[in-house]
Amino acid sequence: MIICIGAGPGDTGYLTCRGAELIQQADVVAGFDAVVNVVETFIPDAAEVVLMNYRDQTEKLERVAKAHHAGKKCVIVFMGDIHFSGFQYLERVERACGHPVETLPGISSAQILASRAKVCFDETTFITFHRRGDLEPFKRHLVNVLNDQRNAIVIPCPWDAARSFMPRHIAAYLIEQGVSSIHPTEVWENLTGNEAEWKGNLLECSELDFSDMSIMLIRCIDQMPSQIEPANQQ
Repeated sequence: MIICIGAGPGDTGYLTCRGAELIQQADVVAGFDAVVNVVETFIPDAAEVVLMNYRDQTEKLERVAKAHHAGKKCVIVFMGDIHFSGFQYLERVERACGHPVETLPGISSAQILASRAKVCFDETTFITFHRRGDLEPFKRHLVNVLNDQRNAIVIPCPWDAARSFMPRHIAAYLIEQGVSSIHPTEVWENLTGNEAEWKGNLLECSELDFSDMSIMLIRCIDQMPSQIEPANQQ
């Protein structure tokens, strides 16, 4: 058996009961270091732990696939929910295994943000820049979303300087594309952990730096700050 599970946004209180059960029953638990650290209290002492990073993930996933084909129960943990920002990684898992694998959804930071900020997904579009490859189609999509008067929940790209597309870069890009600089904007950091919250507009956001553990909410233009109930500062 091999199954990929969403481990939630960081606090184990947001790990699903089924996800915890699968980890506790696993012979092999694998994933990126920071994600495995989230669930380490659920990993059996006898389980093999396979840690990986961006450079060695292909090699390590082949090791997990070999264990899977040998009949071991294998769990690969993803941060948040697989279906929000993890499909490229899922594709690498399936290439290593040679067949489709099961997935178990988790709680995404996007869902936590929607709860904290009181926005409805019916009126909101989720976009992630935390991906490999060309970001331009997703940038254009974000412009169209805001021009269509929808909220946008956005996961930035925190990688190296050449590809970095963090909140200030996103805000500056949108303004360059003609999106109004007064769009109410929020940046949340370390959701379910040591949370920090910032509120302002796109122009103000374009002048600020935020950590890699950031997620943005850009509200549609008719939701001016006076209409938004203030969230608790944490």
